[in-house]
Amino acid sequence: MKFKKAFLVFFVLFAVFFAVLLELGKNTLFGWFLGLLLFALFLVLHGKSLVQKKWPLRLLSWVLFTVLLACAFKLSAPPEKQVPAVDVRHPAQTEIVSVAQGQVRGVKTRDESVEVFAGIPYAKPPVGELRWKAPQPAEAWSDVRECDTFAPMSMQTRNHPIYDTLMQLVGFHRFAITPKDNYVGAMSEDSLYLNIWRPAKTDEKTPVLFFIHGGSLTSGQTDYSEYNGEALAQKGIIVVNCAYRLGVFGYYANEELQLEDEHGTTGNYGLLDQIAALQWVHDNIAAFGGDPDNITVAGESAGSSSVNAVCVSPLAKGLFKRAIAESSGISGRAPYHTFRSLPEALKTGKSIQEEFGAANIDELRKVPAEELVKTKFNNSAMCADGYAIVEQPYYTYLKKENNEEALLNGFNAHECDVFTFMQKVGADNYEEAISEVCGSHAAEVAKLYPPEAQPKAYSLALVEAGGDAKGSFNKVVSAAWFSYSHYVWSNAVADESKPVYLYYFTKDNGSLGSNHAGELPYAYGNLRFHSRLYDDTDFALSETMQNYWVNFVKTGDPNGEGLPEWPRFNEDRTKAMELGADVAVTDLPDRALFGILDLYQEEELEKRIKTAAEVIPEN
Repeated sequence: MKFKKAFLVFFVLFAVFFAVLLELGKNTLFGWFLGLLLFALFLVLHGKSLVQKKWPLRLLSWVLFTVLLACAFKLSAPPEKQVPAVDVRHPAQTEIVSVAQGQVRGVKTRDESVEVFAGIPYAKPPVGELRWKAPQPAEAWSDVRECDTFAPMSMQTRNHPIYDTLMQLVGFHRFAITPKDNYVGAMSEDSLYLNIWRPAKTDEKTPVLFFIHGGSLTSGQTDYSEYNGEALAQKGIIVVNCAYRLGVFGYYANEELQLEDEHGTTGNYGLLDQIAALQWVHDNIAAFGGDPDNITVAGESAGSSSVNAVCVSPLAKGLFKRAIAESSGISGRAPYHTFRSLPEALKTGKSIQEEFGAANIDELRKVPAEELVKTKFNNSAMCADGYAIVEQPYYTYLKKENNEEALLNGFNAHECDVFTFMQKVGADNYEEAISEVCGSHAAEVAKLYPPEAQPKAYSLALVEAGGDAKGSFNKVVSAAWFSYSHYVWSNAVADESKPVYLYYFTKDNGSLGSNHAGELPYAYGNLRFHSRLYDDTDFALSETMQNYWVNFVKTGDPNGEGLPEWPRFNEDRTKAMELGADVAVTDLPDRALFGILDLYQEEELEKRIKTAAEVIPEN
């Protein structure tokens, strides 16, 4: 067989390209087999009969070859799969534990130091007539329930696996060639399950951490490695996390739903799920050796906003003691995200009903979940429904009617950078750009933060839009969207003379750095999942942060033997604990900006009240 050099070069490049697509797309080994077979057959066929043919026939052969490869790619698409609770082929089983609904049995980790109970239902499946209703108690079961696999994630829009893999590679610098990830996580409207990690040797009255995942209230799953509970359980606490309804399933609002609900609630079904899960933990955790009177709620991003909501909800009173909140909150006068007015929520709900041509809520309930999830309208915010959240959270804190007895919270140095990389900001449009978060105070803010470019270390390669004011823009937006809410929240709790500990995460590393969510694997002890991206200083910081978090869960005070002293925010509200290359008290960043944002928030709240978008409380 004779081949032209140009043909061989193109053939090899094409083969490499197809292999890259298979790997990025998480395709199964069947795709690799089909691809190898097709490339071999094409090479033989071309060498024996096509090499002497005229170019139209050769071109047609390439087209047909490409179509067959596309079919092979589609046929080997990654299947949906429920994720095992532990990465052990034949894990040891736990003893049987009895809960209110029946008996459960979990599995042990590789070294058997931690027991995991995954996929425990805490409510009935919210499907059919239960779509957009408050969660109902889970039904009982008769046989022992094997809790060795995480339940499907809640309904959410999904990108193609190639896109997700590229985002992991570009944004997180994470990529590994392995057949273990040739699947996508299972997804279902039936998703109200929780997971428990407990020390294998659990004493009675073990403190409990109840974690709420983030994802803009529209995405996320409980099997995510960054908040796996194994490491903290090894340090003597029980870790629980839960799935909750997301997007249009969790935060849809409708006047008809208000009328059919005995409490007149709508728009906060995901929050009601979180509180139902917390109630289940409070009622059942003693069976796992946990202390129902020593539960700390925790969350990151939208999960942190959810923690803030749980802290002001009368439905959660008495179900927990303390709160840990990472990188988000809704306690400002006019929260920037994850919170909207009820009128706004109802307006969006009406638009969705029209979008699907539904005459009433019964017809909308009949729309398949796979179609409903595709709605073009955003449902990424809670609202004051008068029941789950009785009023603007800011007012609840003014009245000192919030639930948390102590607060550990904070933010990262580069919170918003991963959200704004597509936006170009230069000196010519800088003030206009920042006016979105500070209104008429943009010129004043621009003097505090003169135009500067984005630092190269935090500029996403190839996709960063840039601009000679992008770095300053990111600082301002990060402070407004994230840091400010923690400043307001910390002050509100400190005003009640309750302990407050505020942190500022600044650690650079080979992965997310101090971008949004960069602190998560440190605090929960999960750097091990991507250890090549971190060095000894990262693991040392993670050990410190884990001990801070665990001490706070146990006692309400993060301090302990061998740890740098973390002073309470109550004593000096100009300081925060920096968690970075060094762990030490530092000046709270952006304090001057916070004063300006206070003014802007007052003005924004007045506007909303005048337009009846917010309701002034009676007392």
